[in-house]
Amino acid sequence: MRCPFCSAPDTQVLETRDSADGAVIRRRRRCAACGRRFTTFERAEIKLPAVIKRNGAREPYQREKLRASFELALRKRPVSNDAIDAAIDAIEAKLLASGASEIASDQLGEWAMDALKSLDKIGYVRFASVYRNFEDVDAFAQFLRNVKPRRRKKGAKETHPPLSEPGDLFAPTPTEADPDAAF
Repeated sequence: MRCPFCSAPDTQVLETRDSADGAVIRRRRRCAACGRRFTTFERAEIKLPAVIKRNGAREPYQREKLRASFELALRKRPVSNDAIDAAIDAIEAKLLASGASEIASDQLGEWAMDALKSLDKIGYVRFASVYRNFEDVDAFAQFLRNVKPRRRKKGAKETHPPLSEPGDLFAPTPTEADPDAAF
């Protein structure tokens, strides 16, 4: 380590300590030439791959952007911050394991959708509705049918009402069709 005061190439390590979380090593050093003391910090540098956007632009991976997407999709849903952090940590582990210097935003989006699917179905559908950019109602309805849980055996009581069929998405309610029908 070069001395920051006189730029001499030789410094002596006097003391080494780990941080409380073990992520950083603190070293106290003394310059052999000028005798001045200084502290250095050593930490592992983990470089996540750059993200290639759909328009071809490249930008560094930003955990904050992924977290903001998760929070938006899971707004007012019963999912803890710890669960969100764990899902994002798992995605970052996949990024590191890929060993790639760049990754397509589509791949990152698919991993986010997989994580959201296991966390909360409503959050998954919210994210997918924006991410997949459905062109029409029929495509979105088909997606919803794939997300919908399988029906129970015949005779079993269903706890949630079934999702509407594509033709029923904009069907008038009984009160709109015939105002007297509700009474």
